Amino acid sequence: MADFLYQLLLSFDATLRIATPLMLCAMAGIFSERSGIVDISLEGKLLSGAFVAAAVAAVTGSAWLGLGCAMLAGIFMSLIHGFACITHKGDQVVSGVAINILASGLTIVLGIALFKRGGQTPSLPRDDRFTPIEWWGVDMMDSVPVIGTIYRQLISGHNMLVYVALLAVPLTAFILYRSRFGLRLRAVGEVPEAVDSAGISVTWLRYRALIVGGALCGIAGAYLSIAQGGNFVREMSAGKGYIALAAVIFGNWKPLSAFMACLMFGFLEAATTRLEGVDLPLIGEVPTQLMLAMPYVLTVLLLAGFIGKPRPPAAIGKPYHK
Repeated sequence: MADFLYQLLLSFDATLRIATPLMLCAMAGIFSERSGIVDISLEGKLLSGAFVAAAVAAVTGSAWLGLGCAMLAGIFMSLIHGFACITHKGDQVVSGVAINILASGLTIVLGIALFKRGGQTPSLPRDDRFTPIEWWGVDMMDSVPVIGTIYRQLISGHNMLVYVALLAVPLTAFILYRSRFGLRLRAVGEVPEAVDSAGISVTWLRYRALIVGGALCGIAGAYLSIAQGGNFVREMSAGKGYIALAAVIFGNWKPLSAFMACLMFGFLEAATTRLEGVDLPLIGEVPTQLMLAMPYVLTVLLLAGFIGKPRPPAAIGKPYHK
């Protein structure tokens, strides 16, 4: 029983680490889509942030500078998206897909040009990355049954960006539901005409939402390349931006519900390694390929609307004409 609980705690620990970029991208998607902008470009902004963070950290030796530049890269991609679909009222899905394609190709081209490693960046030494933080009293708490294990394995031992992602969820909820900016943001995604008639710029509100989303995606990208990993690998986002978008839809554009969906996706991926080669009662050995495919299959089902009927913001995807 003790061994089972320990393995369960390790699974939850892995879930948090895997779900971190999903949480950050999902909160970014909530900001963008609540303002009325379809943000399928989460994947491209995530990938751009991962490359820029690793490249800057490799050149300067500073993880903090890499993080800051990753946020700027995400914001830059968001501004391109906004310029196309807010200023010029282009198709938001087409614009988002174009950004994903641009990020996919540009990160490889720049990686080859700068580092001559086939699109990868150099491996970072431990001092140039965000490393796990051990909280005070871990050794002392080890003597406490169960609680000590939870404290060491689940609460302590994560890098700073994991805690940032966890804080982003209540902060997003507070901004959306308890601030003037959040009230206006939700209104512009539902009835932009009412916001405009109150003398508030619909364009500037939507740009601000995209800027916040771009910064969050940049943090998520930095987590992948200079916190969870030690360098940038081509296409390392591996569809996490699309999974985060599915979590937003599954969570009905609400921060807490989207957070729970991210944990679900993270647990599925974490369970892949835990269940590899394990014989389960009545089922037998679970095929690894099936477990690897499950998050993506579930993403397709969610985006296609097979699981529940989401209620998106009324003005999402519709360019505003004054």
